[in-house]
Amino acid sequence: MINLTLRQLRYFHALASYGHFGRAADACAVSQPALSMQIKEMEEVLGGPLLERNARQITLTRLGEELVRRVRDILRAVDELGDIARAAQGPLTGVLRIGMIPTIAPYLLPKLIKRFTRAYPEIDLRVRETLTSKLIEELGEGRLDAAILALPVSEPTLTEVPLFDETFLLVRPAADQHQPVPSKKMLRDMKLLLLEEGHCFREQALAFCNMRSPRQDSLDANSLSTLVQMVGAGIGLTLIPEMAAAVETQSAPVSAVRLKHPQPSRTIGMVWRKTSPLAGQLLELSKVVAQAGGKGRKVSF
Repeated sequence: MINLTLRQLRYFHALASYGHFGRAADACAVSQPALSMQIKEMEEVLGGPLLERNARQITLTRLGEELVRRVRDILRAVDELGDIARAAQGPLTGVLRIGMIPTIAPYLLPKLIKRFTRAYPEIDLRVRETLTSKLIEELGEGRLDAAILALPVSEPTLTEVPLFDETFLLVRPAADQHQPVPSKKMLRDMKLLLLEEGHCFREQALAFCNMRSPRQDSLDANSLSTLVQMVGAGIGLTLIPEMAAAVETQSAPVSAVRLKHPQPSRTIGMVWRKTSPLAGQLLELSKVVAQAGGKGRKVSF
């Protein structure tokens, strides 16, 4: 019988995720020699190397690649045991790990935390901000309990709950605020500034304008703040979600205006694993998130 400890499995999973002994040790809050020793013990028990080591990074062997897939399932199942216990106790308590995309987190969080504190005083909320693809990956691995993002994600293992719809606003230099609002067709010929590839908001903006890619002389940015500052500098125009307007348009000489119908929009929703024991509590919690959405058009549950 192979005897591996849960601690060893967590150390190995961290090492496979980070590809670096130092970063994995930091994530596990242990010393690098301690982590390295546990990995060596695993290799002795399993009878083969799990890693190819070099000065800069580690690479999984064929045995390591096969093992890490099974370890993820094991760790997720173990974590769900704790969720089962939490679900049986009634209202949510303890640590709750929620992910959000960057075009939502800075603008929804202030309102959301206030409502969370009132509705769930026993929750220790941990927020992770990253791109949609990464959130889905971390949900699948059990590193997140739920995520707030733009729907649909079309992932069969996840439950999707729409919360509210949100309109996009056109941001242009303040000097143009009295000019006619351009049509969707006109936007295709303008210098439309977008978030860099990987952001779902970029794809939504391109889809609205019926564009596969922006103009060749366009510039991409990593945040809505940078986009708005670029518009303020006279470089072009951009689209931003309505929830971001009050924050971002205060720091640059720009104006935000609604486009003519049909107006571009997105549906904000919350997702979690279909197998999560916390599904019932997360559904109730999603209603608090919907209320925090403010002026967005609520979606019926």
